[in-house]
Amino acid sequence: MLHVAFFEPRIPGNTGNAIRMAAGTGATLHLVEPLGFDLSEARLRRAGLDYHDLAHVVVHPDLEALLAALPGSRVLAFTTRASTRFDQVEAGYRDGDVLLFGPEPTGLPPEVLAHPRLTAELRIPMLPGRRSMNLSNAAAVATYEAWRSLGFPGGV
Repeated sequence: MLHVAFFEPRIPGNTGNAIRMAAGTGATLHLVEPLGFDLSEARLRRAGLDYHDLAHVVVHPDLEALLAALPGSRVLAFTTRASTRFDQVEAGYRDGDVLLFGPEPTGLPPEVLAHPRLTAELRIPMLPGRRSMNLSNAAAVATYEAWRSLGFPGGV
């Protein structure tokens, strides 16, 4: 099982889309507080449609709680500042990997990127002059690449 983690997400629609993606892939979606919205917010419910009951979502009070909950997992941080592409993970993706994404306006802060539990920093290629991808789109691209590399276990 893959773990997708949103560090302090701000936009409810992106998290709703990620809930739907998690339901479709079997990944667990982890949300690290503080959240920029209430989990009962209509925009989050609308973006996730009727997939909320099919997805496994866990809310953590902070990054340390997330990491403590997944002690044996590699943590792969996605950032536009990385030099390694997301399809070039050393030794490939593994069952139990955590794909960590930062908040929409800023990405992962320096103190998170400096955390000793981070295994790698990865980037999704884009054309020059673009700041970043939409959070839920980036999470979907990365999750499907990781799931593909694992052979789409459980998928049809």
